[in-house]
Parts: sequence; C-alpha cells; structure tokens
Amino acid sequence: MDLRSDTVTLPTPEMRRAMAEAEVGDDVYGEDPTVNRLQSLAAALLGKESALFVPSGTMANQLALRVLGTPGSELLCADGAHVYRYEGAAAAMNSGMQCRLINDDDGLFTADDVRDAVEVAGYHRPPASVLWIENSHMPANGRLWTSDEVAAAAGAAHAAGLRVHCDGARIWNASVALGVPPSELAAACDTVMFCLSKGLGAPIGSLLCGTADVIAEARLHRQRLGGAMRQAGVVAAAGVVAVETMVDRLADDHARALVLAEALAARWPGSVEPVDVRTNIVCTSAAALPESFPDEMLAAGILFGPIDPRTYRFVTHKDIDDDDLARTLSALDAVHERR
Repeated sequence: MDLRSDTVTLPTPEMRRAMAEAEVGDDVYGEDPTVNRLQSLAAALLGKESALFVPSGTMANQLALRVLGTPGSELLCADGAHVYRYEGAAAAMNSGMQCRLINDDDGLFTADDVRDAVEVAGYHRPPASVLWIENSHMPANGRLWTSDEVAAAAGAAHAAGLRVHCDGARIWNASVALGVPPSELAAACDTVMFCLSKGLGAPIGSLLCGTADVIAEARLHRQRLGGAMRQAGVVAAAGVVAVETMVDRLADDHARALVLAEALAARWPGSVEPVDVRTNIVCTSAAALPESFPDEMLAAGILFGPIDPRTYRFVTHKDIDDDDLARTLSALDAVHERR
C-alpha cells in the first residue's frame, strides 16, 4: 500500500477512455476545446471569471506570484507553506520576492497577524505585496481554513494594499470536509489554484483561477516558464472527469484517514491528535513512534514518508480501500506487539 501521497494514484478507466477520445486542438492558440471546457468548468466551480490549465501546482503558484506580487517585496505565508518549503526558492528565482513567515502553529493566522506583519515593513523591512493562504494546510494534518477565517485574513491584507492567493492544492478536500463549495472558500482571494493530480486522481495538471485580466497575464508568464502546451486536451480530458466524478468520494478518504489516526494514537499516545485529522492527511510525530517503525512498516509492504526530520506522513486516496486500511492496521498491531 502506498500511503506516501495522494499523487501516486492511477487514472480511472473513465479517465483513460476520455483521454483516448478527447477532442483536441492547439492550446497555445486557445483552440483546444477540451482544455477550454476544463478551464470554464474550473472557473465556474471556483467562482472566478477565468482559469488557466498548467502542468503542476507549483507552476500555478508561481504564476500567481508573477501576476500578483511586486519584485523586491515580501510574500506573507505560514512557516509550513508549500511555496516556502517545497518549491525550491522559486519565489526568489522567478519573481524576485522573499517569504516572510507569519508565526503560526498550524498554518492559520488571523487578521491581527496580517496587520502586524504589514506594520513591520515600516521598520526598514521590505514591503509586503502578497498574502498566501494554503487550504488545506498539509503539514498540520491538512488543517482547514473556514470561509470566515479566509475572509478575515484576506480583508486585512486587502485593506493594507496586498493581494491574496489561495494555494488550494487540496481545496476540494477542504470543501467536502467543511460542507461548503470551494467558491465560498476562495471568494475573498484574488487568485486560487487547485490540483487535479492529488485527491481527484487525474494523472497531471492544475488550474489557476482569477479575474480575466489576471489569467490573461498568467497565460503570458506560462509561456515564459515553458508551460504552454499544444494538444493538451488529451490530459485535460482526465481533469474534466476528475472534477465531475471524483469529488464526493473524497469523504471516503477522510474517513479512512481518521481511522488510521485513531489507530496510531491508541497504540502510541502523542503520535497524532485524531481530532486534528479532518481530511486525508495524517502527520505523526516520529519521536513518539519506535525507531524501527519505518523499516518494520516497509517490511510489511506499507509505504509512507517523512515531510521533515520530525514528522511522518500518511495520505489516504482513491487507490486505498477498506481492505488496504485493514492490512495497514494489522501492520501497526504487529509493530506495537513487538515492542
């Protein structure tokens, strides 16, 4: 069982059929009908005017920075933000911006936190131009931002002249867990991106959504970054299937992740707080688990991975069913009994 990430999933038979039969054209000319359909669908579902199909979530995030940010300014984000930890310092390389971390325990911050961070610029620090929200916030067990929390932080940022981006790689998980449409979660943000290749199970791609003028500029930057594609409808077709058919089943992933979190906490108290697991991500304290835990689980055929020296991560997804979960729990039992 591969619990390293929800990016390891295989396309469904319906996705494969859609890819084989996709109507295509040259997307650089805006003439691929399947890409256009996916972009229109994404924009409507996220409550934005327009959307752009790109190869990866990192590219979508970097495009957002290029169009929202100002070179020589700072990007306000959480310490665990993907744009800070996992994008290879691309903010500095691509947009001439540096990250300023807002103090947080779980990826969330308040309007007061935003105002305090903006005020610091008056003390010989670079000004901030972008606020970054990550919903859900992966390193904190997929911690959710509610609509009210997003609106409060974004409102403070807008009042200070900043623009706001939502890294919504797993915003569909947040939507299902909170029982609200993703458009509501992204309403206060200038741009939002989401991944097709995580919980939704498509093989490739992400969407950046925003106003028509912002997306038009992002399209130009996509070309500059080498992300313009030709007959991309072949892969966009899987994205259409993902958005139309794979959202509701995310609740199953969430339920299995909670069972896994409860099992870990019962065997090794302090390894994880199950109450914090609302979506498909379980982050555990490595120090609370036996030193031999990774090797023993690997020997049992259970794959997972670290996200930093102190934290292991398990991610449930569409290719993990109840039988796989039962095998994982049995492996946990075996490790626990040997202690």
